[in-house]
Amino acid sequence: MKMRIGLAQMNSQDSRDKNLLSAETLIRKLAGGGAELIMLPEHFSFIGPDHQKRRMAEPLDSSPSLEMIKSCAAELRIHIHLGSFLEKEGGKVFNTAVVVDPSGKVIARYRKIHLFDVEVPGGRTYLESETISPGQETVLFTIGDFVFGLATCYDLRFPELFRSLVARGANILLLPAAFTQETGRDHWEVLLRARAVENQCWVAAAGQWGTAPPHHASHGRSMVVDPWGIVVAQAVDGVSTVTADLNLDILQSIRTTFPALTHVRRDLF
Repeated sequence: MKMRIGLAQMNSQDSRDKNLLSAETLIRKLAGGGAELIMLPEHFSFIGPDHQKRRMAEPLDSSPSLEMIKSCAAELRIHIHLGSFLEKEGGKVFNTAVVVDPSGKVIARYRKIHLFDVEVPGGRTYLESETISPGQETVLFTIGDFVFGLATCYDLRFPELFRSLVARGANILLLPAAFTQETGRDHWEVLLRARAVENQCWVAAAGQWGTAPPHHASHGRSMVVDPWGIVVAQAVDGVSTVTADLNLDILQSIRTTFPALTHVRRDLF
């Protein structure tokens, strides 16, 4: 069983209107290429200074960003994972992923669990928790026999999350990101391939690329990795798209002939 996934690699900025237009253009291009599920990167609708984030956050029930995604999904009759956007609920802001089905209905919402509070090489400090509240639950959704586990960007460094998703049935892992250029050069591909190998899952990751205000520089290199850890598709640098066919027969063959997941010592850890 196969499903064509399309990844949109964006260079989002601090203008929501321009970002939404760019996202729609990429969605239509991918849908025209046969993508049945399209994923955008983290923060697809806004990247800008921290002091603007609360103002740009959108309630889920009155979100211009989500309404555009719903409209595209319903018109094109496809599933769309919007990557993530700034969601406002009460006095809190979350880094939230939303998945919409071909009728325009929300079928999954995941709030990023692990927040990026680090100093990267070169001395630049990121404190995501100053604005964003962490999510409190893991999330899956299904399309037929495909079971998707959701994660976002910095989550990639925490294998416990992915093993938990696989234990609950995930066979595809989806990861929108805005991975920094400094860390992405050395860690992006190796971590994605590791999550695929250790969980015997397909992994699809859609990234931001290039510079954005005030001092963001994202690595890009959106890619799809098969359950053996082979990169089967990768975006070129720049605003671009990439597609790949997710094949459950390949996954099942690998899990059957190399049954590592059945050897996990859950009695010990």
